[in-house]
Amino acid sequence: MQKPPLDPDVADLAPADDVLTEYDEDHLVTYLRLLDAADAGADWREVARIVLHRDPEAEPDRTRRAYDSHFERARWLSEEGYKGFLRALT
Repeated sequence: MQKPPLDPDVADLAPADDVLTEYDEDHLVTYLRLLDAADAGADWREVARIVLHRDPEAEPDRTRRAYDSHFERARWLSEEGYKGFLRALT
């Protein structure tokens, strides 16, 4: 596995596969930032603006869908998907 980018652009929706994808590998830092922000109690709109590069005022529905799908993917990765990263390292 290569070093993931620190602040990549994101798709409108994160993957929903039951396996680790190349997109997941490229967005590992994004997922970690989303989890950290949620743990800190940050407002989702501010997180979407900073981490996902979306404007919640200009595109509220699109932004919310992007945030929700990426946050859900981050949670999946923290509970199950990380095993794919571990396998890739061995």
